[in-house]
Amino acid sequence: MNEYSSLIQSAPAILVEFYATWCPHCRHMMPIVADIRQLLGDTMPIYQFDIDKNQEYADEAGVESVPTFVIYRNGEAVWRHSGEIDGNTLLKTIQEYMA
Repeated sequence: MNEYSSLIQSAPAILVEFYATWCPHCRHMMPIVADIRQLLGDTMPIYQFDIDKNQEYADEAGVESVPTFVIYRNGEAVWRHSGEIDGNTLLKTIQEYMA
């Protein structure tokens, strides 16, 4: 099992965001994701990967554009969104998959 597979199976549900430092939409999402991470605390892990430094993870997740958000439950991708997303919508979606 590779590192990414281990990571996405490390908790019952996790959120992964793929971003790039040069992407204005990604920069816009950074404080939103930080707020959600603070709100959720330890209830759901959130991982963020720069595609320029983690190309193998992005390839494995099938990422074609940034930002891309993926929610995994028990190692399976159950939700995916590419592009900016409203913070409240993202939070509600995360909470639905945590239950």
